[in-house]
Amino acid sequence: MEIKDLATDVLRLEAEAVSNLQNFINQSFEDSVRCILAMKGRLVVTGIGKSAIIAQKIVATMNSTGTPSVFMHAADAIHGDLGIIQPDDVVLCISKSGNTPEISVLIPFLKMNGNKLIALVGNTDSFLAKEADFILNCTVAQEACPNNLAPTCSSTAQLAMGDALASCLISLRGFTSQDFAKYHPGGILGKRLYVKVEDLYKYNDKPVVAPDDNLQKVILEISGKCLGVTAVVENNMVVGAITDGDLRRMLQKCTDTNGITARDIMTKNPKTIAPQTLAVEALDLMRKMHITNIFVVDNGQYLGVIHIHDILKEGIL
Repeated sequence: MEIKDLATDVLRLEAEAVSNLQNFINQSFEDSVRCILAMKGRLVVTGIGKSAIIAQKIVATMNSTGTPSVFMHAADAIHGDLGIIQPDDVVLCISKSGNTPEISVLIPFLKMNGNKLIALVGNTDSFLAKEADFILNCTVAQEACPNNLAPTCSSTAQLAMGDALASCLISLRGFTSQDFAKYHPGGILGKRLYVKVEDLYKYNDKPVVAPDDNLQKVILEISGKCLGVTAVVENNMVVGAITDGDLRRMLQKCTDTNGITARDIMTKNPKTIAPQTLAVEALDLMRKMHITNIFVVDNGQYLGVIHIHDILKEGIL
């Protein structure tokens, strides 16, 4: 119980630290967002220690959502890496104390270079806060560490403030899910946003029978195309669907199959989908309808079949 209580206290304190940041969303925060939005260069994010780790995460979020950013470690900056900073860049400096030696050396260069400086800081009376053009206040009452030393609440607050900054920029840029997909072509998130039905169905055979085709032709088509279904097509329009389940149910009911045609056992007006539809939407539709295939139709013309396994193989879940 003591361990559970300790863990609960940590989560409570960090949640309170993040919640209290709402009180610091002020004019300086708005001005910081507008400054980044209007910059002609990049957002250079810097820090030292745990703040440097948070800085790297903020850079990753910014880059993936349309704000070109680069990480610069504050210690490396004063030993040669200052060349990263170009005149049109905006610098976001992250520090709990705002008084570390590395930052104290860095700031005069930024002033000389003419860069706008945004301080994401936990001490608004610090050297960093006093020298910054804009302040993002991340003051926390205490750390969640039992000794009130290890960055816990402070680093969580920094991370949350960075997310607030990035999310405002996403909204003001009009950054869409399609834009997001451009920056994530290799990941599952990206695939959910750009892989379409037309990218997948074309690798499958195209099962098709006519309404008057006999039962043998239907069975051979379903078996030969290995999709468990065939479209019943008339004038290149899908008028019905026959699945292997339909065949089993028909054979259970009928002792005489002579004269049975596709028209007799097909399901009329089956569900279809357009080739431009996102694969994830096709997956959602199949799950909702408890089916494993959908016919792909464009302007009424039958193109082929997409199977649920085609989508799952892409890692889209």
